[in-house]
Amino acid sequence: MDAFTVAVRFAGIAKEFMVSNTLNLGFTTVRWYGVIIAFGFLLAALFGGRIAYTWKINLDKMIDVLLYGTIFGIIGARLYYVAFRWDYYGSHLADIPKIWEGGLAIYGGIIGGILAGYVVCKLEKINFFNLLDMVAMSLLIGQGIGRWGNFANQEAFGTITYKNWGMMSDIVAKYISENPASFGLKNVENIPQYISDNNLYVHPTFFYESVWCLLGFGLLYLILKKRRRFSGQLFLCYGVWYGFGRMVIEGLRTDSLYIGSTSIRVSQVVSGALCAVCLVLLVSLTVHYKRHPKPIEGIDYFPPKSEKELAAEQRKKERKELRQKAKEMRIRDGKATNRPAEQAPEETPAPDATEPPEEEETDAAD
Repeated sequence: MDAFTVAVRFAGIAKEFMVSNTLNLGFTTVRWYGVIIAFGFLLAALFGGRIAYTWKINLDKMIDVLLYGTIFGIIGARLYYVAFRWDYYGSHLADIPKIWEGGLAIYGGIIGGILAGYVVCKLEKINFFNLLDMVAMSLLIGQGIGRWGNFANQEAFGTITYKNWGMMSDIVAKYISENPASFGLKNVENIPQYISDNNLYVHPTFFYESVWCLLGFGLLYLILKKRRRFSGQLFLCYGVWYGFGRMVIEGLRTDSLYIGSTSIRVSQVVSGALCAVCLVLLVSLTVHYKRHPKPIEGIDYFPPKSEKELAAEQRKKERKELRQKAKEMRIRDGKATNRPAEQAPEETPAPDATEPPEEEETDAAD
């Protein structure tokens, strides 16, 4: 992707915003996409580290998880994207490593990162499901911020909309001109002029997903503080929340990855499956742990017991004490006597048969 600076307009805002996809540092130029992704990753890693410290998980082990999870997450995200765009990358192999130009699929990153994390957890003896809970919250931070890299690249937008938050730029208009059928403009000749004359805008779907992810992080954080019952719960909540949101938002996009030559969007299928599976597991495991609660490994928090549970425990304790007292009762002379074991009389040892019996003293007068 070539460097550019473009004016971006929003339907409900009179002011234009100048957006560049590169950042000039004087000695070098970097892509804003990479900078924003790195910033989101940094915040996600810091948050994950803080949670690991709170849960008393060894930070040295967590660094190993972070290192390998990041490497294989990036590899997985790129390979996933390339696999479904092989019609282009098959003849442009040199472009495959150019991740700074965009083209990282979040589901590929999640798959790669989780597989690497699972292996490290097995080797380092870390609770894998606690790790998933940390990953869930960290992912939402990284995704919520990282989506603004799409804004810098002027990509990941949706179909035409007449809402006040619709977005338009020359880069977007050029993309529409190259893909008119996706926007219902197949028979329009001068598309940029048509867009200008009719004041058309597109859905800023990158913005929708960013807001959805940050709201999801807030929700999961509240669950962490108030309602976390078992390891893996937050990751299942992530699957339900993000899967549902992505499934809806993906339907608005025009740059989706498709299954072969069909019109089936890969991310919609994966998101729908993720949402459904996580919802079923979340409900079933919540019911199970509500009936059979137990402490969460690696964290001091345990949900407080209800009054009913406390009363049941008190009754159980009283019954146990009564049984213990009954064992200490001894029946003697028709009366109940309390004979604690520690007060029982010592038994008189039997005389030793090897010793001769003592002779009784007799009176001298006999």
